[in-house]
Amino acid sequence: MGLSNIVFVLILGAAIFFFAKQVGKIRRNILLGKDEDISDNKAERWKTMAKVALGQSKMVVRPVAGLMHIFVYAGFVIINLEVLEIILDGILGTHRVFHAILGDFYYFMINTFEIFAVLVVVGVVVFLIRRLVLRVPRFWKPEMKGWPTKDALYILYIEIILMGAFLIMNAADTVLMTTDVAALNEAGLAKYNLDLQGRFWVSNLLTGILPSDLGSLAMIERSAWWIHIIGILLFLNYLPKSKHFHIILAFPNTWYSNLKNKGEFSNLEAVTKEVKLMMDPNADPFAAGDAPADGAEPELPSFGAKDVTDLSWKSLMDAYTCTECGRCTSVCPANITGKKLSPRKVMMDTRDRVEELGKAIDKNGKDHHDGKALLGDYISDEELWACTTCNACTDACPVNIDPLKIIVELRRSLVMEASSMPSELTGMVNNIQNNAAPWAFGQADRANWINE
Repeated sequence: MGLSNIVFVLILGAAIFFFAKQVGKIRRNILLGKDEDISDNKAERWKTMAKVALGQSKMVVRPVAGLMHIFVYAGFVIINLEVLEIILDGILGTHRVFHAILGDFYYFMINTFEIFAVLVVVGVVVFLIRRLVLRVPRFWKPEMKGWPTKDALYILYIEIILMGAFLIMNAADTVLMTTDVAALNEAGLAKYNLDLQGRFWVSNLLTGILPSDLGSLAMIERSAWWIHIIGILLFLNYLPKSKHFHIILAFPNTWYSNLKNKGEFSNLEAVTKEVKLMMDPNADPFAAGDAPADGAEPELPSFGAKDVTDLSWKSLMDAYTCTECGRCTSVCPANITGKKLSPRKVMMDTRDRVEELGKAIDKNGKDHHDGKALLGDYISDEELWACTTCNACTDACPVNIDPLKIIVELRRSLVMEASSMPSELTGMVNNIQNNAAPWAFGQADRANWINE
């Protein structure tokens, strides 16, 4: 093992270590949420994941963006198979180790990688045009100012660099591997003697822009090799800090999709218990073993969510899975009519808050609380009450995120904990409480409309 192989192993080990460390923190942050059992209908869940995450079924609803995303997505998935060969070459000091194993299939494999690399570049260029030239409105909403826009652009630039390095590496390699064996031996480049006969289609088109000097070609090939693999390892460690972590989380997130009817609210256990007690005046509130310890005050139930720790772990996973594509906001009737609500912002705020809380825990311990909350410090009452609960956002999301669940839980806290709601709703709620109907007349008069 040479010096370059040792350096590569150290870089690879460090990249894997730091990636695993970041993923561990994200997992810890997600588990700050309340427990929720989502293990039913496993067959349907596998089907949903295969259709939505793997099959990109909800992306192609918008054909141009959907097709370009498939280019980029499929390209990265397929080309990453080539990364395995690069890693083995870097560890073992070999050159194209799979060539001897795969034989003629190796040509097909590399050509497939190169075609997809071109398609990735095409997709990225289209995305850049949509963002920077056409300026599609959903990419320029207020919540996208600053880092979110930079993040989206950085990742597109990185993809061009990675694909460019891959193609340049193959082009230089193509020239070297078709060079006379004696010339390669004389230049000390015997490892390039694989006799692949220039059968890399895209690479052959690029060989004309390369120098003819063997030493320069070898330097270009090695430089592109290092840029490509180190770029991928840096990209791996950039993912957890970026919206592009959805590349990984889209699969578990769609597996844990809400399979119930859209808009179906969950019952609050504490409310259900209270209703049952009201129905049976003789019931013992502590019969189920909930009696507090001697001398202790009974623990009051909480309703809804004020902070991220009051949300379920699935809602926090939703926040980390958000692609910030803005499809939810672009179909939100409240947002379209100029109201403050943006479902995308709700997800981004939730992720930012749980990240902030996680850092505070790392610094001060798990029992530390910074005095802030998702409700109020990040998401305002005005945003929450603008929601019509129409579920357009959940229907539009390409990875089955459910912003409405977070909105409803925050609303529950406002109403049931803080007794805060718009004045327009106060009269209706009072009528329901007093008259068992939203209208301001007694129960004895409810059937009077029949007389008409």
